[in-house]
Amino acid sequence: MDGTAVASPGDPGTGAAVRGRSRRPPWQAFLWIAPALAAIGVVYGYSVYRLLIEATHRDGKSVGLGNLRIAIDDPFFRQALGNNLRLLLTLPIIIGIALVVAVLLFEGMRGWRFHRVAVFIPYMLPVTVVGVLFGELLTLHGALNTTLQTLHLNFLVQDWLGNPDWALRSLAGVIIWRELGFGVILFLARLLSLPQNVFDAARVDGAGWFRTHWHVTLPMMRSIIGFYLVIEAITLMSWVFSYVFVMTGGGPGQATQVTETYIYQNAFTSDIPWLAAAAATLLLIGVTAVAAVFLAVRFGYSRRRAA
Repeated sequence: MDGTAVASPGDPGTGAAVRGRSRRPPWQAFLWIAPALAAIGVVYGYSVYRLLIEATHRDGKSVGLGNLRIAIDDPFFRQALGNNLRLLLTLPIIIGIALVVAVLLFEGMRGWRFHRVAVFIPYMLPVTVVGVLFGELLTLHGALNTTLQTLHLNFLVQDWLGNPDWALRSLAGVIIWRELGFGVILFLARLLSLPQNVFDAARVDGAGWFRTHWHVTLPMMRSIIGFYLVIEAITLMSWVFSYVFVMTGGGPGQATQVTETYIYQNAFTSDIPWLAAAAATLLLIGVTAVAAVFLAVRFGYSRRRAA
């Protein structure tokens, strides 16, 4: 031994030294994220800037908010926005089913490995593939109606995508089927990270299956449920273009028209770029508002817990 003192892990000075080394000036962290922030600023910041310029100009002249007023007064835009809001009503269904399936898989139901893969596979498929597949299945003479007729269930036969009363509902069902897998895997990952002793304590206290998950599981999963809710809300407001474009094209009539297809048609089919930019600006404001409300609610909840 050369007499050099070696600090043991229990030495109080060791913890202080480690904490001292772990402290870094805030500007060092900023240096690491600066390239990513610069890329986001250039790509997205400039895009938003150009969008706002297009939305407030017509024929090279500034019109202020005139274009936005025209978009809001357009009945086709209001119909498209209403359809997006109707699709948002599927959020409780998606979250509820995903939670139940995740809990069942967490409890170790028979064949859970197969079911986990089967539930997640649809989410791995491209939206265009899903749209083409269900577009063929749900036509008037498609596989679904043919099967129903074979089973002598003719009263269930519908023109699922051609009937204005059923087209949006059929579209919502396809979206639920595909988006469900992401929620199940997300919730299952959170469940697997929860401490097992909490569930054991609940069972020892006599809590049944429902009470255990209602009073123990759900409170510990609020943050991940909130995250998934915002992701799916943004998806249903601004990421359903591929579903609609491939399956229905916005028809029949305006039954499945959404804000994205409205923007696309005005920008490339009707050649009214200022109206498309105005509608896109309104959509951007709506999506930003949804995210802001979630962050405000989440921040308020975190502060109440800390207090």
